[in-house]
Amino acid sequence: MRSRLASARLYAILDLGYTPAADLENVASQLLDGGADLLQLRAKGHEPEEIEDFARRVQPLCREAGVPFIVNDFPDIAVRAGADGVHIGQDDGSLLEVRKIVGADMIVGRSTHSPDQARAAVAEGFDYIGFGPLFPTPTKLGRPGIGLENVRAIEAEVGSAIPLFCIGGIKRANLAEVVAAGARRVVIVSDLLTAPDITKAVRAARGTIAP
Repeated sequence: MRSRLASARLYAILDLGYTPAADLENVASQLLDGGADLLQLRAKGHEPEEIEDFARRVQPLCREAGVPFIVNDFPDIAVRAGADGVHIGQDDGSLLEVRKIVGADMIVGRSTHSPDQARAAVAEGFDYIGFGPLFPTPTKLGRPGIGLENVRAIEAEVGSAIPLFCIGGIKRANLAEVVAAGARRVVIVSDLLTAPDITKAVRAARGTIAP
């Protein structure tokens, strides 16, 4: 799956804040059918037992599609559910601590919110980073957008070492602007999950990003 990570351009997040638990498989299938290159499960506010159940339901769909499956926040659940990776935030401990749980082979990503944090994540040895939020977003209430001014420079510096996914408030409506600012990889959440036709929305977004 590391080769799939290296070539990934569109990172989709299956967020339980937008997707009812009963619809997980349906929405995941639409995201994958549309061409999502990575798929993350994010279930803020749910109990660990629920999240593990969600992960076990989605993992086989990603495995069948050959798409890396990432669990947000919970390294132990990622291991038990057979995920390909785990994503952690700035306050979720060190890479060394996570590696003690997931081992050397699992993909581990880090959220970063500034060029310095992005550089630190590379130095620490993370496999990829999220960089943002570029714009204010309902998934990170109260966190201001960092804007587009550093995207090209940090993509050239950090993105040449590990995959860098721009995130935060990115939609099909502003995706061309984000790409023009220098982004090569992006994460899109609400704009895909709330689209009338999720598969079509993913295809449209994927087509806007350079191959």
